Amino acid sequence: MIGATGPDRPHRRRRDRWGRWRAARLGRALVLVAAGILTEGCAPAVRALAGTPSRAVVLPAAGGAASPQLIRFAWRYEDETFEANGDGAVRVQPPERARLDFFLANGLAGGYAILDGDSLHVPGIDLVRRFLPPVPLLWGTLGRRVVPPAPDTIVRLDGDTVRADIGVRPPGVAGERSGRVWRLHYTPQGLQRMERIEEGRVVEAIWRERVADAFWRMRYVHERGKRRLTITVRDTTVTEGFDDAIWRRPPAR
Repeated sequence: MIGATGPDRPHRRRRDRWGRWRAARLGRALVLVAAGILTEGCAPAVRALAGTPSRAVVLPAAGGAASPQLIRFAWRYEDETFEANGDGAVRVQPPERARLDFFLANGLAGGYAILDGDSLHVPGIDLVRRFLPPVPLLWGTLGRRVVPPAPDTIVRLDGDTVRADIGVRPPGVAGERSGRVWRLHYTPQGLQRMERIEEGRVVEAIWRERVADAFWRMRYVHERGKRRLTITVRDTTVTEGFDDAIWRRPPAR
């Protein structure tokens, strides 16, 4: 009885603490695994590139505005913790410059970003950086392709739609489920959709669609981050150009 009620109690307490610690560690590990599975599941699996190969099919030209343009739009952004909307404007200076200005509804604040070739500068508020897509997709919303063809580019024709996969897969690895791929969809109206594919899953994408004879709606979706940005173009004006001052970035602090 002494051994059962006295000296063994500390050992039991240690065993109990060890058991609880191991259970807690196992629980945390299961939570992390489940979170990883859910995150992976948020990005849809990519399907094989639709269409048929043809020697007559080539990747369409880079596209984009031929003359300086002022584009006015309404925008809306949302993620799991934040929503915002307002108005904005894009000043496009071909071939490789664009400035995007975003104004929050009710005049609360604003911010801007400058596209310069393959670089994006966001000297304004962090909100703008938060919801903008990466440079290739951002140019894609303006109908311009900045991703150069790679040696393993695949181009196919699907009715009046040209589809292309541009990307370099790791050496020695075959198939559409490996590496990073940019997938583009062209209709007679130009670039319609562009996707960034990682390891066989669509991580983020943009869509361009006509909503009236002279207007466009652009959508950006980040599947894993659950971010959504919608831009509805209200009007487009061709101009002679813009003041050089709009492209100057403020000095670093």
